[in-house]
Amino acid sequence: MGKVYVFDHPLIQHKTALMRDKTCSVKDFRDLVREVASLMTFEATRDLPLKKVEIETPMAKAEFNVLEGEDVAVVPILRAGLGMVDGVLDLIPNAKVGHIGLYRDPVTHEPHEYYCKLPYDIEKRRIFVVDPMLATGGSAVAALNMLKEHGCVKMHFLCIIAAPEGIRALQEAHPDVDLYVGALDDHLNDHGYIVPGLGDAGDRIFGTK
Repeated sequence: MGKVYVFDHPLIQHKTALMRDKTCSVKDFRDLVREVASLMTFEATRDLPLKKVEIETPMAKAEFNVLEGEDVAVVPILRAGLGMVDGVLDLIPNAKVGHIGLYRDPVTHEPHEYYCKLPYDIEKRRIFVVDPMLATGGSAVAALNMLKEHGCVKMHFLCIIAAPEGIRALQEAHPDVDLYVGALDDHLNDHGYIVPGLGDAGDRIFGTK
């Protein structure tokens, strides 16, 4: 069973609280999404493999740990997931980027695919799927299904705000995927939105509300 990691770090708690404020400006909201994504990536990459290399410091030659490889990809679920990409790339600048486009039916809340573009060697990479909100879990499950259809096996899902319903749905459909959550909220309302949540993340990132 994949692990579910709900962050308790003070900086993440502070920044997610600021994001929730309905008066938070588009710029500030966008900056906070990027910052929280970067903080989450720090923890989500804790088990990246290392190797020893010899480096000459100004004082002496010695062996030090560096990343064994750079076989990482970040895959945002469009469109809101785009807001988290730069936060991941701040720490892993050589990661490749794929895109999965899904929209949610306003009545059934079911996800529908409209775009998928992935690195040619995606199946060889450790993948970080990012989306600010994990509500019903439908989009997350669909995106992970698509990646598995492309042969992907090493996957992590990063979201800033999650509802218990979304976590359950993702774990049931993809028990092998690790889930990293910035904040776990109370429930979904009748329209499938997270409560207390922060509204529509895509609208708030791109100023389209």
